[in-house]
Amino acid sequence: MTHTFKEFSTNAIFNIGNETNLYSFNTAKQCELYTFIWAKSEAIDLTIDSVPFTIPPHSILALTPIQYLQYNGGNDLIMYQFNSEFYCIKDHDQEVSCVGILFFGNTNIPMIHLDKAEQQKYDTLHDVFIDELETEDNIQAEMLRMLMARFIIKSTRLLKAKESIIESPKSSKVDLLREFNFLVEQHFKTEHSVAFYAEKLFRSPKTLSNNFAKLNRSPLQIIHNRIVLETQRQLVYTDKTAKEIAYDIGFEDASHLSRLFKKSTSMSPSDYKKRLKTSR
Repeated sequence: MTHTFKEFSTNAIFNIGNETNLYSFNTAKQCELYTFIWAKSEAIDLTIDSVPFTIPPHSILALTPIQYLQYNGGNDLIMYQFNSEFYCIKDHDQEVSCVGILFFGNTNIPMIHLDKAEQQKYDTLHDVFIDELETEDNIQAEMLRMLMARFIIKSTRLLKAKESIIESPKSSKVDLLREFNFLVEQHFKTEHSVAFYAEKLFRSPKTLSNNFAKLNRSPLQIIHNRIVLETQRQLVYTDKTAKEIAYDIGFEDASHLSRLFKKSTSMSPSDYKKRLKTSR
């Protein structure tokens, strides 16, 4: 059963559903909404940005509106979806601290694993969600946003604990990484140098590199990974040529993107596209 909240004054949308909501993704397409997929008692098989992916039981996957999703199988799941008009991740980041960890991390797909104690907490939170969706009054929207904030905060905390991220109250290395990741998400199509992002963060490129080294990250690699991911998405899901994609991602010379892509995937964009066609 799908529960839907719509706020016509703001165009806000918030949905809670189950596996039937994934049937429209039998063919790969962009999520278009922020999405959480919670595998309850069995694994859920998906393809995300052309890569096969399995959500283990008792785990939650977080996806952004720009990611491509295909549903391959699995039942007994809960799905939460919302748009920026319902809950703006960027505007609320000061309170939930999820940008660059839960969303737009640019390194991997975030997976939240729930032990028995956490399963009970999330089950209780889900019941409150459903109760609020069935209670229509003038504070319903605010209550639902508060619950989503709680859901995001809990999920972000679990991810940080999983990665053993220890934060100081201010200016932590992980906050710097989060800010860098989100800046990359905003500017990777036009800005490819570490110096640009360092200036935005009021740091030197060397300072960024030194800080990220302690978190097993490289600023330049984060930028390159995001460029390669976008190239793969466009090669898989559009009919653009390698030259058109290079231009879209800010490369005047397509050979520069080709070298970067080949270094990461061992194939040129053209060869990658050819392999896609032969594998279908």
